[in-house]
Amino acid sequence: MTVQNIELKVKELKELQRMSEELKKEMELRCTDEIITNEYKFRYKAVESKRFDTTAFKSKYADLYEQFAKLSVTKRFSIA
Repeated sequence: MTVQNIELKVKELKELQRMSEELKKEMELRCTDEIITNEYKFRYKAVESKRFDTTAFKSKYADLYEQFAKLSVTKRFSIA
């Protein structure tokens, strides 16, 4: 794949992301979290989750944190 092809794909991705934001705004304007069409079902719902506060735990129990902390490596794809 050439650099030019990559740039075209990135532009397409950014346009799709922009269109996604438009759909989210439309759903907010309609005060709905679901729209059903002939082909698709769109959902834009709040999702609640509880996460362990590692920063607070680390500041209060630094030694214990270090005993149980493990290194993990991931790759992040980003476009700037």
